[in-house]
Amino acid sequence: MTAGVGGQVSDAELAARFRRDPELFTAVYDRYFRAIYLYVAGRLGVHTAEDIAAETFLVAFGQRDRFDPERGSLRPWLFGIATNLVARHRRKEARHYQALARTGAGPAAGSHEDRVVAAVAAQRMQPQLAAALAALSQGERDVVLLVALSQLSHEEVAQALGISPGTVGSRLSRARKRLHNAIDQEALNG
Repeated sequence: MTAGVGGQVSDAELAARFRRDPELFTAVYDRYFRAIYLYVAGRLGVHTAEDIAAETFLVAFGQRDRFDPERGSLRPWLFGIATNLVARHRRKEARHYQALARTGAGPAAGSHEDRVVAAVAAQRMQPQLAAALAALSQGERDVVLLVALSQLSHEEVAQALGISPGTVGSRLSRARKRLHNAIDQEALNG
């Protein structure tokens, strides 16, 4: 869906259009599904990602009249919905990281999670990183993973979670410190 001479339609214009014609919501899906899917896959694994990403768009479609372009763009709104859906699976996520920490086993080779963890720390650090992620508060874990997995800005994370950018910064700072301390502790023990 384009505007004028090859320019992409803004989120505000797209929202106005899909309010008038709900079939145009497919443009929102086409524009953002991959990013939502990758974020959810990084949080919950690829087996759950397809369902949660699809559910994100189902919820968004049902709430499309509640989207307010004055409060932000579609991208953080959708990530907020996805994060809320991930929260339903949060206990499973925390148990997953705790199990990784206890067993010392890394995630399945070649998985999206494996690539994220490997990018953050060396292979031998995975159990300590998993334990550190499990030890974060839910709010800190949401902020860290929205930034790390989805490359959202502080402002977008704030919009997605319905918190202030200052809160994003403080949660991210605390989480980074905890993760850094976990990595430093391993270096001392290693």
